[in-house]
Amino acid sequence: MITTLSGAIRAGLRCRCPRCGEGRLFAGFLALRPRCEVCGLDYSFADSGDGPAVFIMFLAGAIVVGAALVTEILFQPPYWVHTALWLPLILIVTLGPLRPMKGLMIALQHYHKAEESRFGGGAP
Repeated sequence: MITTLSGAIRAGLRCRCPRCGEGRLFAGFLALRPRCEVCGLDYSFADSGDGPAVFIMFLAGAIVVGAALVTEILFQPPYWVHTALWLPLILIVTLGPLRPMKGLMIALQHYHKAEESRFGGGAP
């Protein structure tokens, strides 16, 4: 049972169940399993939305654009060299961290007991 924030972060980055830290979180590349095969936690609460992708796009954009600008200023290579360098880097820095970031977002949602806002009927 995960009870600390650092444990939740570790489980999320390892793409493991946010409650027990053992069961796998994903059935496919980004498709969630319906529940944990170890502790039975129902993953229907999980809604990471586009959050992980947005964080990764900002980080990847800074890395790739910065590297491309430095390379252009220092070496002025032909366009095909830019293509050969930056397309693989874009794939690595966007697809590589996407799954762990989604797992982290889901683990943090579980740890902080985040849920959809409910309107009406309740205390102000």
